[in-house]
Formats: sequence, structure tokens, C-alpha cells
Amino acid sequence: MSQATSGRRIAEQGDISWRWVNTGLLGAFVSLLLLIPSGYKSVPLAALMLALAGAMLRRDPMKEAWQRLDREDRLWLLSLIAFSGLWCLDAARSSVFSGVKPDNEMMPLWSLLTAGLMMWWRRYPPSRLGLWIGLVVGGVGVGVIALYERFMLGAYRADNGMNAIPFGNLSLLLGVLALVAMLGRVDRPISSWSLLTPALGLSAVAGLAASFLSGTRGGWVAVPLLAWMSYGAFSPFLSRRRLLQMAGGGWLLVVALVAMTAFTDYGVIQRVERAIDDVRDYVIEGDGGSSVGLRLEMWQAGGRMFMEKPLLGWGDEGLKEARDMMVNLGLLHPGAIRHDQLHSDLVDTAARRGLLGVLVLLAFYGMPAVLFARHLRCSRDIQARALALSGLLIVTAFIGFGLTQSMLRDVRGLSGYLGLSMACWVLLKARQAEMGRTPNVGTGAVALYDEAFK
Repeated sequence: MSQATSGRRIAEQGDISWRWVNTGLLGAFVSLLLLIPSGYKSVPLAALMLALAGAMLRRDPMKEAWQRLDREDRLWLLSLIAFSGLWCLDAARSSVFSGVKPDNEMMPLWSLLTAGLMMWWRRYPPSRLGLWIGLVVGGVGVGVIALYERFMLGAYRADNGMNAIPFGNLSLLLGVLALVAMLGRVDRPISSWSLLTPALGLSAVAGLAASFLSGTRGGWVAVPLLAWMSYGAFSPFLSRRRLLQMAGGGWLLVVALVAMTAFTDYGVIQRVERAIDDVRDYVIEGDGGSSVGLRLEMWQAGGRMFMEKPLLGWGDEGLKEARDMMVNLGLLHPGAIRHDQLHSDLVDTAARRGLLGVLVLLAFYGMPAVLFARHLRCSRDIQARALALSGLLIVTAFIGFGLTQSMLRDVRGLSGYLGLSMACWVLLKARQAEMGRTPNVGTGAVALYDEAFK
């Protein structure tokens, strides 16, 4: 064996080792995001540390990573850097960086760190198996937790010890992503991983049930749109009989979820009815103390703040001062003081960072949405379409979640958006590279890896 061949074989073994590591990290992140208190940060931190160690062990690591990126990657990186940079500037003018506060956990830097991790994962992309197993464990896990809390402990709302809104929204998202992954595998032949397809279906049901039992109503506004997008993506690949079966299964699932909450006195249906009553009371009686009434109060307050400082906004600390001043003047319900955000990503961003912040937020959402939509429209491979659809659903879902809750200011919300969308993008690009590769190019461990997980 020549020295050049031996060097290539060693390099291939190193590549496959890092891909295995990143596959495990991806599976752990999706699995533990909602299951353990520190899951949203412990796995990303481990991934960053390993990426840094790997980059230091290789010669010209940044050059190799940058050369692997294309124009689409760089546009996405630009949106991440802009979002993080503006938040850091806002934090600096609000003196947030004068001391590390335990409640923000350096969140302004997260998008920047995600950009660095994306470069590394584009160099050593994980396998789709990591995402699939993570969705199974994470979706089934939140379903079991929700059932236990509601029916065994008699909890008011299932939440796994966190805010019930992010728990319900992210559980819903895990369920939807598991459903998409299952649909992307329906045309696969029977193999050693055949049990993974029904396991993803079970995870989809469990995730949706967890969201329903959490009583979270805002996220379900996006469900019809997500269902329509999924139908449009997979209808060319599925027979009419299979589509009818899916539609029937969907209706049975809805009936089962509604029946599930009939055993308790609280759920999405009851909260929707209460929301209607809250809106009526706010419009007729001016009651701003209810759940919906207080949101409407804060949205109006955010609009006033934006009109007063439209360009750069009030900043993190300035928003709190403006909010307290409005409460003291009787322009805002006193209940708003209990909240550190205005329960809408768009309204909250406009008040904090003005028009510039709104433009950066639109790019933060819009850039990945446009890229995923482009690949969804052009791809004819069902696996690539499933990944592109998953990424587009993540962005769409977070836009819907953000209408009534500042999900990007929640630690699990921001971590979930960054991690899940970035993972889908890396997997999508890797799948496209795999489809474009000529047969028998891979050898040794790389060939075995691709054959096992394609």
C-alpha cells in the first residue's frame, strides 16, 4: 500500500469517526431538549467543545470548512451573525455584559456559536439516523411525561417543570417532525431499521398528545398550515389510497386527543373557550387582567414603545423601564410587570430594537425559509424533500409560535430553533451531495457508513 493510499485511508477513518460523533450529538440534542432541565445547553456545549478540539487537531481547519460552504451556506451564516451581532450590541448598551446573569445565559452569543458549529458539521455531517432516533426518544418521552403528569399527578398543565408554553410548542414541533420523517420513509424497503418507521409514527402521536395536554393553544394555530404544507410535499410520492388512509388517521388522532382531555377539566379546547371569553371581556369591559387581555395590553404597549423610538428601540433594560413607567401612569395593566417579554417575537423585537431589529428578525426567519422552500420545490428525492420540508416547518412553526409568545427569548425556544433548523440544513446538504456522488466513489469505512444509514 502506497503512502498516499495509506494517508487517504487514515483521513477517511478520521472523517467517519467525526461523523459518528456528530450523529450521536444530534440524536442526544433532539432527545434531551425537553426531557432534562439542561438538555437545551449541555449537548450544544459538548458539540462546540468537540468541534473546537477537532479544529485544533487538524491543519487549516477553518480553510477546509469555509471551502466546503456554498453561497447558500454563507447567506445563512450572515443572517445568524447579524441576529447575534445586533443582540450583542443591544446587550452592551443595556449593560447586560457587565456581568453574566444566570437568567439570560449569554443568549446573545448563541446564534454566533451556531454559525461556527454549522461550519464544522458541514465539514463532517451527521447521519439522518441521529435525527430519527432523537425524534423517537424525544417525542415518546414528552408524551409519557405529559400523560404521567396529567393523569397520575393531576397536574393543571403538563410542563415537565418548565414553562408550559415552550413545552407544549416544542412537543408539537417534535411530533410534526416525527410525522414528516415517517412519511419520508414509507417507500423504503423492509430492512433492519424497519421498526424505526412505526416508532416515528408513535412519536408523532405522543408529541401531539403532549402538546394537547400542556394546554398550549397558540401553537395549534399553525397546525392547519403545517398539515397543508406536508400534504403538498408528499402527495406526488403517495398513492390516493395512502393519502386517504393518512387523512382518516389524522381525523382519528384529533378525536382521540379531544377525548383524552375529556377525562380532565383542562386542555386546549377549554383554553380556546376561555380565550374567546377573554377577548370579549377585553373588548366590552376593558379587562386587561386575563391571559389574552394582558397579551393585548402588552402588544399595544409595544406598539407605543416602537412609535416613540422607531429606529433602534428601547433596548433590553430600557424596555423594562418604559414598561414600568406605563404601568405607573395607568397606561398598562400592572400584571405586565410579571413578564420579561411582550408575548410576541415581532412586537417584542420592534420595541427593543426598533426597525433595524425587525429587519434582522425577518432575515433570521426568512433566509432559512427561502432556502428550504427552494430545495423543497426543486428536489425530486423523497428524503431530500422530507428534510427540506422539516426545515421549512420549523421556521413556519416558530413564526406561528412567536405570534403569541416570545419563543426566541426562551432558552429552550431559541436553542430548539437554532439546533433543529441547522441540523435539517446540514442533513439536507449532505443528502444532496450523496445523491450527486457517482457509485463506488466511497471506500472503506466511508462506504460502509453511507450504506448503513442512507
